[in-house]
Amino acid sequence: MNRKVSNALSWVVLLMAFLFCLGWSSSTAHAKTYQIGTDVTYPPFEFANKQNKYVGIDIDIMNAIAKEEGFKVNIKPVGFNAAVQSVQSGQLDGIIAGMTITPDRVAKFDFGTPYYKTGVVMAVAKNSSISSFKQLKGKRVALKTGTAAADYANSIKKKYGFKTVTFDDSDNMYQDVATGNSVACFEDQPVMQYGIKQGLKLKIVTKPANTGWYGFGVKKGTHKTLIAKFNKGLKKIKANGTYDKIVGRYLGNKTNKKVKGKTFTIGTDVTFPPFEFANKQNKYVGIDMDLIRAIANEQGFKVKIKALGFNAAVQAVESGQIDGVIAGMSITNARKAQFDFSKPYFNSGVVMAVNPKSKITKLSQLRGKKVAVKTGTAGADYASSIKKKYGFTTVTFDDSNNMYQDVSTGNSAACFEDHPVMQYAIKQGTKLKIVTKPALSGPYGFAVKKGHNKALLAAFNNGLADLKASGTYDNIKAKYLGSDESATAAKTKGSSSEDRTFIGLIKQNQGALLSGLKETMWLTVVSIFFATIFGIVVGLLGVVPSKFSNSISSILIYLFRGMPLLVLALFIYTGIPSLTGEKIPAFFAGVVTLTFNEGAYIAAFVKGGIEAVDPGQMEAARSLGLPFGKSMRRIILPQGIRIMIPSFINQFIITLKDTSILSIIGLLELTQTGKIIIARNLEGFKVWTIVALMYLIIITLLTWLSNWVQRRTKV
Repeated sequence: MNRKVSNALSWVVLLMAFLFCLGWSSSTAHAKTYQIGTDVTYPPFEFANKQNKYVGIDIDIMNAIAKEEGFKVNIKPVGFNAAVQSVQSGQLDGIIAGMTITPDRVAKFDFGTPYYKTGVVMAVAKNSSISSFKQLKGKRVALKTGTAAADYANSIKKKYGFKTVTFDDSDNMYQDVATGNSVACFEDQPVMQYGIKQGLKLKIVTKPANTGWYGFGVKKGTHKTLIAKFNKGLKKIKANGTYDKIVGRYLGNKTNKKVKGKTFTIGTDVTFPPFEFANKQNKYVGIDMDLIRAIANEQGFKVKIKALGFNAAVQAVESGQIDGVIAGMSITNARKAQFDFSKPYFNSGVVMAVNPKSKITKLSQLRGKKVAVKTGTAGADYASSIKKKYGFTTVTFDDSNNMYQDVSTGNSAACFEDHPVMQYAIKQGTKLKIVTKPALSGPYGFAVKKGHNKALLAAFNNGLADLKASGTYDNIKAKYLGSDESATAAKTKGSSSEDRTFIGLIKQNQGALLSGLKETMWLTVVSIFFATIFGIVVGLLGVVPSKFSNSISSILIYLFRGMPLLVLALFIYTGIPSLTGEKIPAFFAGVVTLTFNEGAYIAAFVKGGIEAVDPGQMEAARSLGLPFGKSMRRIILPQGIRIMIPSFINQFIITLKDTSILSIIGLLELTQTGKIIIARNLEGFKVWTIVALMYLIIITLLTWLSNWVQRRTKV
């Protein structure tokens, strides 16, 4: 009995072992691992990320296909030439390395279904004047060994008379051109584009030529099963959208037809470094600016940046004047009721800063003191939420620099600001110190009007994901915040070596200042012209023998003289579009604002000037049989104009000064230019002194003109 049981158990064990081996054999066959060769440096198709892991279009496509088809791959970055030779010798099973399918290669390799179309472009140094092949005669051109770009260059070098030098990797080839050793290089278009987007100091100067397809290759006559699996898997990942996601991750999603080719107007703050500020060329830069431009470039649309200031930008989006706002805008529940936000692109927190000599180190020491905040910011919201608890009062400013100055001069005991913004300002020389840890941590987001511009918002999210995947996002942040403290400190040290004297500031910013002055004068001249017409018409309505006309004149003068210019500007620029849905250009809104406001004052002194003429003059003219119109034109107006002329010139001076208020709607006049310069160098006292002197010089000249005219017109 025991013997039978023993035999039975033996058979069971043998059967289980057989089944196990069968299953293991099947599993092993199913999960076969292929050795796949690739290049070492060929971004965005293959490159090592910060974790030293190989990523890129080729790598991700190969891994996605392997996952779909149930096999494994061991990616070996041996370099293009070594990979080609290893496949031919049987050391590797296949190669995926941005390998263009050519007749020569087809003779030695079997290729899978082509997976990416490309073309060869020529790139030169950014400052190079070369723009065509003809200019290469007698010069040296850099190539990468074994590439289609090298083949193309060699095919035309005799025709255009240039010499070539070859490199084993792209980076050395690029550096050879950037340093001037070679005048140009030839590269596949997507690779070159990606390199330039990553900060490569080159530019593409030709259209794609020698267009072809990239393919996955195996040794001729071998690995037919692997090729079949690749083709099958490629078809699947194209059908389920994985392929588009992979390409979009590195090169951007180019399939968003709703935004492609369109131009969107994006509002931003004026003074919020390192997120937005103007450089020496008066161009807006910063984390936000570089990010929105990079996303636009990735997604195929264009952006027009409008530096309106935070509050004006928010209102302009709500009124439909602009399409979106990116201005270090914290995503809050209150704002979500009015805006649709993108996925967060930066996390921040609020800190308290005080004068370096201050003994204040905590919130409880603020009791009974005044604290400075910037209107509409997370710092202001945080201060408002705790001011009752800690017993302090707040004073608000429209820009960061004035807020900082209020604390530096001792008018306020402290200020609240976003942590990276405060850090950047201190490193740029602002005399403050941070005394609290970040609180009220919250994310920044790109915003559009609730229920509007959904395609733009989707494009922003897609582009943000692309930039994060490719490393561009990290590069943008590091550019302004530094990858570490030492990098940032070094960058700051370099910036502090600039000439910060009055003469130095004038030299550095003379172009921007003159441009601002030109805009101020242009606004003044155009506005005073229309204001004069408006004022004369309304003034005359006040003196004609008609009670209805007199009433209309009085109402218009009362209405536009009584309304603050700032309120009128915002009402025209943001209020009216909210009702009509039609955009109003900022310059037009500014001219209309000044026309109504200044025109009301002109109407008042026109009316007063006419009434100042002796009433007997009109009576005498009428007694001689002259009608009212003729009497007014020939008798009264010539005398009234003499009385009015000095007032006209004085009003021109007032209009010149009033243009400064229009900075609230983003007009880049002299005052706004001053704010932009200060945002970069934080030299508030010196820059405002320069701006004040410019105003005083112009106003002094106009005053002399007024006095001269007054003397000439005296009876």
